[in-house]
Amino acid sequence: MFDTLSDRLASTFKNLRSRGRLTEADIDSTARDIRVALLEADVALPVVRAFIKQVKERALGAEVSQALNPAQQVIKIVNEELINILGGETRRLRFAKHPPTVIMLAGLQGAGKTTLAGKLGRWLQQQGHTPLLVACDLQRPNAVNQLSVVAERAGVAVYAPEPGNGVGDPVRVAKDSITYARDKQHDVVLVDTAGRLGIDEDLMRQAADIRDAVSPDEILFVVDAMIGQDAVATAEAFRDGVGFDGVVLSKLDGDARGGAALSVAQVTGKQVMFASNGEKLDDFDAFHPDRMASRILGMGDMLTLIEKAEQTFSQQEAEKMAAKLQKGPKEFTLDDFLAQMEQVRKMGSISKLLGMMPGMGQMKDQIDNLDERDVDRTAAIIKSMTPAERAEPTLINGSRRARIARGSGVDVSAVKNLVERFFEARKMMSKMAQGGGVPGMPGMPGMPGAGGGKKKAKQQKKAKGKRQSGNPMKRKQEAEAAAQRKTGNQSGAFGLPGAGQDAGDFELPKEFRDMLPPK
Repeated sequence: MFDTLSDRLASTFKNLRSRGRLTEADIDSTARDIRVALLEADVALPVVRAFIKQVKERALGAEVSQALNPAQQVIKIVNEELINILGGETRRLRFAKHPPTVIMLAGLQGAGKTTLAGKLGRWLQQQGHTPLLVACDLQRPNAVNQLSVVAERAGVAVYAPEPGNGVGDPVRVAKDSITYARDKQHDVVLVDTAGRLGIDEDLMRQAADIRDAVSPDEILFVVDAMIGQDAVATAEAFRDGVGFDGVVLSKLDGDARGGAALSVAQVTGKQVMFASNGEKLDDFDAFHPDRMASRILGMGDMLTLIEKAEQTFSQQEAEKMAAKLQKGPKEFTLDDFLAQMEQVRKMGSISKLLGMMPGMGQMKDQIDNLDERDVDRTAAIIKSMTPAERAEPTLINGSRRARIARGSGVDVSAVKNLVERFFEARKMMSKMAQGGGVPGMPGMPGMPGAGGGKKKAKQQKKAKGKRQSGNPMKRKQEAEAAAQRKTGNQSGAFGLPGAGQDAGDFELPKEFRDMLPPK
């Protein structure tokens, strides 16, 4: 959603980095570029004005003029101000002292309230709660049935005593659901209310009546992030007519410009609490302003990536795998390789995971065109092998490759490439398990730049006995060529830049490069 804004800001900051000292004219030009980028992203004009004013005041102050790297300081200021307009600190749900906690969802029709109710219910269940979804949208055709289906998929209980389709009293259903929740020991009640195509008096009155009947602990306004400036106007109308405590952004995975997300918190004074960024029930999480600002500025979102990994990977399984690798590289089999790959797939879309990594803005087009089905093809190849072949891939000769290719529906070359990639991954993972550090990452154990690393590198160089030229100019050229070769060979096993590399040189692992379309 923020691709256009991210590209414009990246271009602006690239020009800044080329300057060792910033003048007032440089800062004015940068502020002008940022203003245009925000307006093109459909951010509300009052928000843009306040943002640019704050950035310019800070950029012209002592914190930039006295900084060792003024360009980086300006980027830091933009990042901090972006966090501020997104709401500042992360806003958490307030839970009632005496259950059940009542959460009411409000918003226009089509904003995604019903689907989001299922996502929020599943998210709360993963946090250890026992939520209950309540069908109070009795106007929209099949809204009750839709909520029941979503609740079943999410594995969450639903309270739907009325058939809907214009039949039933939503206020009475909401009120009765509290008693039902207490009887069935549900500690959170999620009330899905009706919406309209636009703001009208009936909508506001019904929402206000439901609010008065259940006295919710939280009223969440669900807003479609793709509708631009209308999202801000609608949010203001609901704030004044019904009132709400927090905002939930739906459809953040869309191709709109994203101005609503940057505007709604600042204009309404209510923070964004959750964000939905896909169609699956797991495509939902708490909204962190600092992480969103980091994504917009192309700096990735490693914290969210780590959290997803912690939720997916079992600590016990990780320790078991580490112990196996320490015994030797041959202990790591294709069965283990398949298990690791399927664990990564459980974390979500590969393209979304890559988008959270720093430096991926340079490869945005390739990541967008990444074929997720390559993971399924790889799994099919491994599953077409015999147990003996998965345990010892060196057994796979020409005739076996042909049989595996026929069984998995791929070319013979794909089987050969997979086996080669497996041997590379096994060698790298074994080295990491033995404490050798990640190849190509300076400052890690076993690498030049870490303790003893430089000494070891010098000893290896001395052992080679290579002579140096007596010509100072030629010796300098040889040293520069050696440094370039060293830098070029230091892309790590995970594609992380080595010493002296720029983010633009960021290289993906071979497993992911093979999945990307050609440039």
